[in-house]
Amino acid sequence: MRLDTKCIHGGVFGDPHTGAVSVPIYQVSTYKQEGIGRHRGYEYSRTGNPTRAALEQLIADLENGKRGLAFASGMAAISTVLSLFSRGDHLIVGDDVYGGTYRVLSHVFSRMGMDITHVDTSDPDQVRGAIRETTRAVLMETPSNPLLKVTDIRKIADICRERDLLLIVDNTFLTPYWQNPLDLGADIVVHSATKYLGGHSDVVAGLVVVKDEELGERLHFLQNSIGGVLGPSDAWLLIRGIKTLGLRMRQHESNARRIAEWLRERSDVGAVYYPGLPDHPGHDTASRQARGYGGMISFDVGSGERAERILSRVRYFTLAESLGAVESLISVPARMTHASIPAKRRAELGITDGLIRLSVGVEDVEDLLEDLERALAD
Repeated sequence: MRLDTKCIHGGVFGDPHTGAVSVPIYQVSTYKQEGIGRHRGYEYSRTGNPTRAALEQLIADLENGKRGLAFASGMAAISTVLSLFSRGDHLIVGDDVYGGTYRVLSHVFSRMGMDITHVDTSDPDQVRGAIRETTRAVLMETPSNPLLKVTDIRKIADICRERDLLLIVDNTFLTPYWQNPLDLGADIVVHSATKYLGGHSDVVAGLVVVKDEELGERLHFLQNSIGGVLGPSDAWLLIRGIKTLGLRMRQHESNARRIAEWLRERSDVGAVYYPGLPDHPGHDTASRQARGYGGMISFDVGSGERAERILSRVRYFTLAESLGAVESLISVPARMTHASIPAKRRAELGITDGLIRLSVGVEDVEDLLEDLERALAD
């Protein structure tokens, strides 16, 4: 089954009881049992719900994994994955990750005794050099947020196999439509499904997919124990959103590529970060391991003052947190999505006050270019 077909026919299709083409919303908390301990596969909706189960099977199919799990947010998903580890365990984490991931690691899991080292995962030597006796996993994003660094998943997976480490990849930016980390050697894939998978700024959700059943059972135990599960109505919205994932991702990329090329030619714009540009440091790696480059662009306009002026002038780019929706969004990571990272650390990474991040939507690209032209004009 090819990807565009799998987005529609993957997982559980329709309802065998009524013939409904759309999976029903099972808005239910508990289920009648035929006898003590005898039920029809469901007993309580924190543990399992038919609508959520349909979504979980769908994302497992799309990521070519053994089991999918759905959570109430991307942070609930990643926090449950991190709960696999114990006090004293050491994790190697990308140095350019979403601010919420940085926050939960530095202010929650570190307080519980987990040890974290941040490295540039796009440099395998840095990953190898950070490994200790207590290292248990590598957690990375590729492309990363917000600098769009590209990490060679196969190379990091090889390092992890050598040292018996888990490899966890956040695949939010590319989605399974463009990239499948499990096929490249990762053990766990994480998504903020709020973004491209939902695609319409109307649901908050997280998804996890694993490559083997044993790991899936461990994570389901944690999902059920911690309880940050996705409700059935939101699960249904995600299933609906995923049906058009291919259509949307192709338009996101087409628009983003055109805008990135346009920005690169402007003398009043500094660095432009987009993996689809031939001169992007990770372009060759991205071309090998992914089928597309996505719809995210970051670029530097020189100062926080100019960035703020540009954001006040745009008409079709909405100033907002989040990304991956049909409407184009614009933000300044240093003051929004990555504000939880200390200023000194942001400066070291290159997340400047003048760095603007675009989530390019599916509008007519000529309108988007005209909007940016007006906003950038001095």
